[in-house]
Amino acid sequence: MSTQRPPLPPFTRESAIEKVRLAEDGWNSRDPAKVSLAYTVDTQWRNRAEFANGRHQVEEFLTRKWNRELDYRLIKELWTHTDNRIAVRYAYEWHDDSSNWFRSYGNENWEFDTNGLMKRRFACINDSPIIESDRLFHWPLGRRPDDHPGLSELGL
Repeated sequence: MSTQRPPLPPFTRESAIEKVRLAEDGWNSRDPAKVSLAYTVDTQWRNRAEFANGRHQVEEFLTRKWNRELDYRLIKELWTHTDNRIAVRYAYEWHDDSSNWFRSYGNENWEFDTNGLMKRRFACINDSPIIESDRLFHWPLGRRPDDHPGLSELGL
């Protein structure tokens, strides 16, 4: 028996926007075990040049990611959607253990099963070094406040 993760496909524009925000909120929690539950047990991922198959590998990947990408803050935005697929663009800011700051830009293509779990995720990401004073994502770690500007409002 699979757990449902509303909103469920088929997506409307409104439910796709909600799904994107829920994904953003999950990733901003930086909790690999919690985030991995949004994916099917046999999920297939490509993240940059790394492949993950199954929830366990996703959790391992996210653990490594957030141990390396410190003070991670993410904003996602809907690009387009169909019945069971969503495309997003996103940016996140983080620094390494030497206090070098980056803004990473990317696009993801998502495919969902009927229970609203993501079964396929393909991500392309580019990292751009920034200086700390150029950061745009200023909120306490965790969920982005509702009144914080999104990507389009920030000109990204």
